[in-house]
Amino acid sequence: MSKRGRLDDVVVIGVGCSKFGERYDKSYEDLAVEAFEECLKDAGISREDIEAAWLGTFFPGFGGGMAGSSLADAIKIYGKPITRVENYCATGMEAFRNAVFAVAAGVYDIALALGVEKLKDRQSRGLPRIDWHPLLIKGNTAPGVFALPAVRYMHKYGIDRKPLARVAVKNHRNGAKNPKAHFQKTITEEDALSAPMVAYPFGLFDCCPVTDGAACALIARKEVARELKKDYIKILGIGLAVTSARPQFKPDFEYIGFPATRLAAEQAYSMAGIKPDDVDFAEVHDCFTWTEISNYEDLGFAEKGQGWKLIMEGETEIGGRIPVNPSGGLKSFGHPIGASGLRMIYEVVNQLRGRVEKERQVKIRNGIGLAHNLGGPGSVACVTILGTE
Repeated sequence: MSKRGRLDDVVVIGVGCSKFGERYDKSYEDLAVEAFEECLKDAGISREDIEAAWLGTFFPGFGGGMAGSSLADAIKIYGKPITRVENYCATGMEAFRNAVFAVAAGVYDIALALGVEKLKDRQSRGLPRIDWHPLLIKGNTAPGVFALPAVRYMHKYGIDRKPLARVAVKNHRNGAKNPKAHFQKTITEEDALSAPMVAYPFGLFDCCPVTDGAACALIARKEVARELKKDYIKILGIGLAVTSARPQFKPDFEYIGFPATRLAAEQAYSMAGIKPDDVDFAEVHDCFTWTEISNYEDLGFAEKGQGWKLIMEGETEIGGRIPVNPSGGLKSFGHPIGASGLRMIYEVVNQLRGRVEKERQVKIRNGIGLAHNLGGPGSVACVTILGTE
């Protein structure tokens, strides 16, 4: 894995994000335009300046197999290459990664990464049917799949559901301060613990919502950003790792974390030339409350089996040692699959710029933020590290 050289010249010059939630009155195209117009204004460029785009969508609702032309029609960019990508729930950050490396390679000066999903109009039927082992298809829902390692973790380290409830309380509190978040209310620990059970140990408030939304970022060469006199954000490192989609058949799989996250984080830290302790704050993939706790460990913020202590001791609160999900996370901001990774980029960029609501602003010590997108479930992860100049 290369060090930072290839990304030294690549920066984020603009970000945008739609309101997340139940957007029944908006189409895929409407959501994409909402995020794109904010991003374009933030970057201070015209749509004609964009030389290529990557679109992240998980479900084929956005123009089906013609997703590239659908985005072209929506945001009025014609005659340019537009590529649709998909990588489970890490789709949004996969779009960002492709745009970053295209600019880093010197092919384009300015590229767009946009993720969008409209899930509230889609009937919930569990995870998409995949040609897996027949034993794995039964009960193949997202809560059921993530509940298995959560139970294993709780048993191995002797904890109850309280740390999970604390994650829910924290992220609802943060989301209530975020005008673009899906959920705009706080909850108590008792609310979380007494909520209807979905798949033990996950109650209703342990699960992120099904959401409509879009987010995007404009990536450019540093020289272009300087010409525009933009307060750009540097891309310090990106790591992507894919592991087995069938870990149940791997004897070395511990069932208490996600190797893909650990590997992607190692790549990103190496490329950035930093350590976990250098990170000021993080946006992580908290599709379920226990997943956030596992991410603390897989990203190097805590030793294995000790992540639950971070939430119990308040270290991941906005004013804590390592704030996690000051946006509200997937838990409160929402999880439109193709958009989530780019929504994290949106939050990290604006936190580093000091442009979020005052009550959500974290303390910036080193000028470094981390975004983590997980999918698969758990078999693919992407970690992006961003920083100020």
